[in-house]
Amino acid sequence: MANIVRWNPVRDMIQMREAMDRAFGENYFGRESRTNFSLPIDAYATEEALVLKADVPGLKPEDIQVTLEGDTLTIRGEYQTNKEQSGNGKNFLMRERIYGKFERTLTINTPIDPAKVEATFENGVLTLTLPKTEAVKPRQISVKASNGNK
Repeated sequence: MANIVRWNPVRDMIQMREAMDRAFGENYFGRESRTNFSLPIDAYATEEALVLKADVPGLKPEDIQVTLEGDTLTIRGEYQTNKEQSGNGKNFLMRERIYGKFERTLTINTPIDPAKVEATFENGVLTLTLPKTEAVKPRQISVKASNGNK
């Protein structure tokens, strides 16, 4: 004889949620998804230079490598995991702080003077100033009146 089970939509929803949690849990989005990420950057142009800003909280200036090769700018670094954060039998309920290596490569389409590039670091914000070459800076051209009659 077959058993008849009364349908319980709440129980089914809970079972579905548990299945989704297992499918998309730590093993699915685990460490691999947090170890390599692209560094978000704000960039703007002035008449004199291109300026790039990136938030890198918790890092020291010596933890960041900036290279300029031709028209390619690369910013690299790594957020180290703290031994206190991992292991020790901890069962994390939530872990959203990022860690691991990051890299961002940009192609600079404006001719810049590589000898005058500056990188500053203050309060967790990396600022790169890329001065434009004299050839691309805006110039004011004065208009002269001619003495001829036309």
